[in-house]
Amino acid sequence: MSIKSSLKNLYKDLRISLSANENPFFMGYYRYLYKPKKGSMSEFLSEYSISKKGNFTVVQVGANDGITNDPIHKFIKRDRWKGVLFEPQPVVFNQYLKRIYQKNEELHPICAALGREDGKQKLYKIGFSEMRWATGLASFSKEKIKELFENGIVNKNCQKFGITIPQESEKRISFEWVDVICPDTLIKRYKIHQIDLLQIDAEGFDLEIIKIFDIPKNKPKVIIFENVNHSQQDLNDCYEMLKNQGYSLKQFGRDTLAMHHPKDEFTEFFN
Repeated sequence: MSIKSSLKNLYKDLRISLSANENPFFMGYYRYLYKPKKGSMSEFLSEYSISKKGNFTVVQVGANDGITNDPIHKFIKRDRWKGVLFEPQPVVFNQYLKRIYQKNEELHPICAALGREDGKQKLYKIGFSEMRWATGLASFSKEKIKELFENGIVNKNCQKFGITIPQESEKRISFEWVDVICPDTLIKRYKIHQIDLLQIDAEGFDLEIIKIFDIPKNKPKVIIFENVNHSQQDLNDCYEMLKNQGYSLKQFGRDTLAMHHPKDEFTEFFN
């Protein structure tokens, strides 16, 4: 492992330790000093969370380690969100996600994926690294993992962190069977009455997750999902469905924010 990789891992472990133990300085920064950029997704999340006055329920699909590049971690900690966080990779779940939220009693990290029905499914991943960039690329589609090698994304990260890509194709992509839970089971098991935020980061499966979640039936108040790695037609179809269900939409770079009938205080974010 390169020096850069080692330092990055040390920094990550420090942040996770501070968050997991709810270090007073760490918590104090988010509660009293943190100010999101005006007009940003973070500003929306901050104001939306505060408006719920400590009664905020989230379902996050693809939580990974719970902190690295995670747009909601700070608000979960600051405002004591409740809900369910999905992360299907056992190593990531046990080393990081479960630990980071060990003091959040009403928040339930689960080592599973969201799917159409309860059961098991193959999850494909980078076979030679457990770094955050690699675990964040895990997907139910082997073809999507192959594309990451072909379009240079894997090579770029390997060069960045001094990792050699194996010559043997069987060592490049691995898979593991992971637990799958359907939305109906999720809602019944955790007695969820209202979803304030459905947060999705599913590496190219975001639109499929939206379909699986049955938006017309379950109607999360807010949905945030990635708008990249999809065909334009699929993205347009998703946007049209959400608009027909009463959602207002706004793109923030790689992410799309959808809110069901925004109140006046939030309409500025959709102009």
